[in-house]
Amino acid sequence: MRLKMNQILSVETNKEKKKKEPKMKKSRGSGPADIKSVLKFFSITMVIFGIFLIGTGSYSMYKDSQEKNTITKPQIVVEKTSEDMLVLKVTHDKALSELNYSWNEGEKIPINVNGRNNIEQAIELPTGSNTLDVYAKDINGQEITFKNMYNRESSITLNIDNEENGTNIVISASGKEQLSYLTYRWDDQEETKVDINNTQIEHTIEAIEGEHVLTVVVVDIKNNTETKEMNIVGTKKPTLDIDVVDGNFVIKGSDESGLDVVRFIINETDKKQVVLDGRTEFEIKYPISEGETRLDVTLYNKDGISENRKVKARK
Repeated sequence: MRLKMNQILSVETNKEKKKKEPKMKKSRGSGPADIKSVLKFFSITMVIFGIFLIGTGSYSMYKDSQEKNTITKPQIVVEKTSEDMLVLKVTHDKALSELNYSWNEGEKIPINVNGRNNIEQAIELPTGSNTLDVYAKDINGQEITFKNMYNRESSITLNIDNEENGTNIVISASGKEQLSYLTYRWDDQEETKVDINNTQIEHTIEAIEGEHVLTVVVVDIKNNTETKEMNIVGTKKPTLDIDVVDGNFVIKGSDESGLDVVRFIINETDKKQVVLDGRTEFEIKYPISEGETRLDVTLYNKDGISENRKVKARK
């Protein structure tokens, strides 16, 4: 009985000891759960950083795309508003830095842009078939060109004929309307004006020795204009003079290139000639007959260029 009681007391004593002993706290970060938390945090951080990098790259690509999309060029439109007039229109979303046009690849005609981005310019259409070239550039260096052919029927017909081996030039013109005047000039010399006041004209001028550019302009009463240029190699005519001295015709001639022959026609029937053999000058006397004598003299140089004089005298 005593033994059994001691065993019971011993058990109860052990229970009380167990209740009084404090529990040991587990240290944080040293267990498996803490390691998983660190790995999870690191993974989330890397995902966020990756999303940031992808977003930044996508934005950069989008920005570059947008900038490329803003690179535009000027727009050129040409309208034919009448038989003799065109209107050039250039539009853009940026300021223009240069604008010009030319006909048939000739001299470029500049148009003052003055920093504008919308320009409208009237251009006169030349007669005949002509090619218009337009060039435009904006402040960013973006360029555009335009090329097209236009036709305009002329109300004036103009011809320049180089006759007699370049000694005389014949200008002929006719118009649907009355022609007011024509002008002509050699190279950059001063213009010579010839009044017409008719629907047609034929006008002869003397060529200049050597190669020169002849420019002819014809204008009618409605201010329609026709212009032509022609390269002409002019040849100098021999010099020929005829005087009456002491009952004789005194005939003198000269040419630096050399004279060939001089021919006479007396009273329209009697024909004579003198061969000059390349001399640069000569003088011949021919007697005047009783009554009236008519003399027709033609002098030729070695190039076949001639000069003619007609005179008459009475004895």
